[in-house]
Amino acid sequence: MKTAILLLAHGSPDSTAGMAGFLRNVTGGRPVSDETVKELEHRYDLIGHSPLTEITYRQAQAVARQLDLAVYVGMRNWHPYIPDVVRQMEADGVDAAAAICMAPQNSRASVGLYRRVLMGDDAAAPGRTHPPIGAPPRFRVHTVESWHDHPLLIRAFAEKLSAGWERARAEAGAQLPVIFTAHSVPERTISEGDPYEQQARETAKLVAGEAGIGESWRFAFQSQGRAGGPWLGPTVEETILALKKEGYSGVFIQPIGFLSDHIEVLYDVDIAFRQHAEKQGMRLWRAESLNGSRLLTAALVDLARRALTHFGAAQSQGARR
Repeated sequence: MKTAILLLAHGSPDSTAGMAGFLRNVTGGRPVSDETVKELEHRYDLIGHSPLTEITYRQAQAVARQLDLAVYVGMRNWHPYIPDVVRQMEADGVDAAAAICMAPQNSRASVGLYRRVLMGDDAAAPGRTHPPIGAPPRFRVHTVESWHDHPLLIRAFAEKLSAGWERARAEAGAQLPVIFTAHSVPERTISEGDPYEQQARETAKLVAGEAGIGESWRFAFQSQGRAGGPWLGPTVEETILALKKEGYSGVFIQPIGFLSDHIEVLYDVDIAFRQHAEKQGMRLWRAESLNGSRLLTAALVDLARRALTHFGAAQSQGARR
């Protein structure tokens, strides 16, 4: 039996030229206003581009080296599209695969959507640019549903938090509260039983405990959308204002809902939130993203090994180590 690993992620366009098509994918084919496209293109111009895809490939390569197995990368909203990667895996003779979503907190808006595309349940809407898979893959799949509390993931976040927070406090010459963030979702998603909010808050609590920062932290949701009714809060902007009223002159942000740098980190945090803080007379620092963290790689390797046990005995020397 030939086993493999499949890392699933959101995807991001390589340049502004692909922005309109990318946004149609994100909205499921619904029309996107020219104003929205131009705003996202402007944000890309400010950050250069989103490195999400290349970082995910590097993470896959690191896992492959440790497991001695093929590790594939599939994106829901941009190249390499999940359906195309599944076809490649079939052509390569894969019999069984462990699928790991690069979003550790489970939500039907992330893990759920990736799984639907993977299993052939995501019929393409008119205007959506990626082709539907049309049928389930011809190999067995075990999907890791969530790993928000994996000890190695928590240690990875805590390692980045401790290093960045210490430097920021020395630079500020004062105590800095930490704001943990995760991407917001519509409130109705949670009211319908989605575990995402609870898992995101639990990740933050575990990281704070691992880093030993006591009660010097808050939690906020970032990058709220404009459709689908009210979105989860409090927002980062509201939280910064509240901390200012408490007498703080600066804040330290760590996004614990993201594993790597991309537009929600490089623009939303590094540019938009920093500008918001400066307008309030405050300074803002951010923890480095996990990106190529050795502890993140170790977490992914452990998840893959555990998932592969669903197919019986491990099939490679690397998986047996």
